[in-house]
Amino acid sequence: MALETRKSPDLDRQLAGLDALELASGARRSPLARAWSALWPMLAAVAIALGVWELVVLSGWKEPWVLPGPRDVLPEFWNVVSEGGFWAAVGLTMRRALVGFAVAIVIGVVIGSLVSQSRILRRAFGSLITGLQTMPSIAWFPLAILLFKLSESAIMFVVVLGAAPSIANGLIAGVDYTPPILLRVGKVMGLRGLALYRHLIIPAALPSFVAGLKQGWAFAWRSLMAGELLVIINNTQSVGTLLHYSRELSDTPRMISVMIVILIIGILIDQLFGLADRTLRNRWGLDTETD
Repeated sequence: MALETRKSPDLDRQLAGLDALELASGARRSPLARAWSALWPMLAAVAIALGVWELVVLSGWKEPWVLPGPRDVLPEFWNVVSEGGFWAAVGLTMRRALVGFAVAIVIGVVIGSLVSQSRILRRAFGSLITGLQTMPSIAWFPLAILLFKLSESAIMFVVVLGAAPSIANGLIAGVDYTPPILLRVGKVMGLRGLALYRHLIIPAALPSFVAGLKQGWAFAWRSLMAGELLVIINNTQSVGTLLHYSRELSDTPRMISVMIVILIIGILIDQLFGLADRTLRNRWGLDTETD
């Protein structure tokens, strides 16, 4: 006991020194340095991708008019994003994406909440939800066009069906992995019914729910792009129609430029979901990164 008493102050000083060292190393990093540490890997990945692309073109694998290189595509990309009609097309595509995703969230949350709380509904519809999630979105378009013709409703129908099952499954998984001890504590504190769900189960399920939202957005975005390629509505111009017409005209540099735009939008949305995820982990004290 005497030996432990003599060692305890030394151990406390060592732990305090390590804590101070960790805090000091974090405090030394300026916001600019932190931003650069997050940015340079993406810039390096872009440079590598452009280099590999140029090497493939120089290898002569395909004719330049079939697969143009970055030197031909990047000027055309600048021309595309400089057009006024291009931003109107992006606006229409994003409006469709956000509206469809919002409807999918409402439907997915309602279905996920009901199924997660009822064993009968889970046995009846649990496998069906997973089956819908794995079903290729493009397989819905023949039915959508038959039901709604070539219209906005046909596109929205497939976008919602593509995203809602992933959102529902994310919520169901989050509820399933809520620690039972939290439920017991909540009931001891008087939480019942809707209050238990609102104040305990939903916050505990947030990590899985956010993951489900992210996956749901990915399905919604892919469904939307497929829809805009297949469902061409008169007097409307979207990102998908720009891609469709550039393909029809065999304008490969413009087609690849539009594909790059689709990729950039996807990356930006992913960054927003990443920010939401990091905020959630910080709030829960789970972010242990030391930049």
